[in-house]
Amino acid sequence: MATPIIMPKQGQSVESCIITKWHKKVGDKVSAGDVLFAYETDKASFEEEAKVDGTMLAIFFDEGDDVECLLNVCVVGSDGEDTAQFDPRAGQAQAAPVVTETPVEKPAEAASATEAVQPVQSGDFIKISPRARNLAEKSGADVRYAQPTGANGRVIERDVQKVIELGKLATPGAKDEYRQSGADIEGTGIGGRVSAVDLSAPAAVHTPQSGAAFEDVKLSNIRKLIAKSMHASLANSAQLTLNSSFDASDVIAFRKKLKDRAEALGLPNITINDIIVYAVSRALLKHKDMNAHFMGETMRLYNTANIGVACDTPRGLMVPTLFGAETLSLTEISQQTKALTAACKEGTISPDLLTGGTFTITNLGTLGIESFTPVLNPPQTGILGVCGITERTKNGAAYPAMGLSLTFDHRAVDGAPAARFLQEIVKNLENFSLTLAL
Repeated sequence: MATPIIMPKQGQSVESCIITKWHKKVGDKVSAGDVLFAYETDKASFEEEAKVDGTMLAIFFDEGDDVECLLNVCVVGSDGEDTAQFDPRAGQAQAAPVVTETPVEKPAEAASATEAVQPVQSGDFIKISPRARNLAEKSGADVRYAQPTGANGRVIERDVQKVIELGKLATPGAKDEYRQSGADIEGTGIGGRVSAVDLSAPAAVHTPQSGAAFEDVKLSNIRKLIAKSMHASLANSAQLTLNSSFDASDVIAFRKKLKDRAEALGLPNITINDIIVYAVSRALLKHKDMNAHFMGETMRLYNTANIGVACDTPRGLMVPTLFGAETLSLTEISQQTKALTAACKEGTISPDLLTGGTFTITNLGTLGIESFTPVLNPPQTGILGVCGITERTKNGAAYPAMGLSLTFDHRAVDGAPAARFLQEIVKNLENFSLTLAL
């Protein structure tokens, strides 16, 4: 029995995912548990395993395609079974045929005819009817190749239909970049479509060679998201950073005691970052402007501290959320933070755990950074940067000082309230044994 495989929905906030790699091709034998394809959201990556035994009968999308969640992606079943009923593109005009067998090479004459076709439209503005535009969007047709036959040089539906017949198409995940590039690229996807893989192929001049001056590396989706978010953050807010430090003697002594007795007490390895998260969570609700979202015309003040804990992963910066941190014990904060960080690094984090933060903590102290300027995670109004430990002297006595850098949105919070918030965090940390007892 033919079984459709859908694009899973990873969390309530995810509407679509990008297929990054097919591990099976049409005609391959499939056993339950085999990885069929890999896919990713803009923050995490996953693999979809087969639930049934059979043969890969059809694949509806290419690598690089952005696929709506819950749509059929492929079909596994017995040889010879019909898969047309499962095609999510059914009903779309002239959708590319489902791949059900090894593609047959085009006759030489047809190939030559296609290669001879040149774009007839240029520029950013092309006059096109609504029906023609809709057909082009659904099919991925490159309207640059449309010969306008409508009134006043307008591209109409039949013109787009001819482009489809010529095979000048792009997949949903590649069409925007393909059109912006203006290049004439030979597609290797289903139906001859230009896919994201075709676009990502480096030009010959940039191919790494012995003695090459440089190498172009295509940005990952998460890197693109980080770039977009960071630029928007700096462009659309009034960010100011306050720098302070605290005497870390009590924190270091407390952690040493825990470490010495951790095995006997069955405690996790509680880090200085865990301690800072605890101290911040106990201060946030007393300074609600710092535990808030700036909405433009309003401030959304939260009654719970949902702290984002920034972590470095092979795929880039990720910020999972520790929900209700003010209600958690130090041990619970440590355990949950470690679990969230591990899921991020493995690429299995639920997208729902990467949203909903009301304040963020980012730690570069382990890399020896003494001071830096954290960038806000909009619409949050504050982010705390944790710096490294340096030795300072007070009244002739040396002590370990740890730096803290608080960036806040000056549209939402004034300097004095932000300074008082930072001051309370310092107080909580310098007297951590007492803070923990309260």
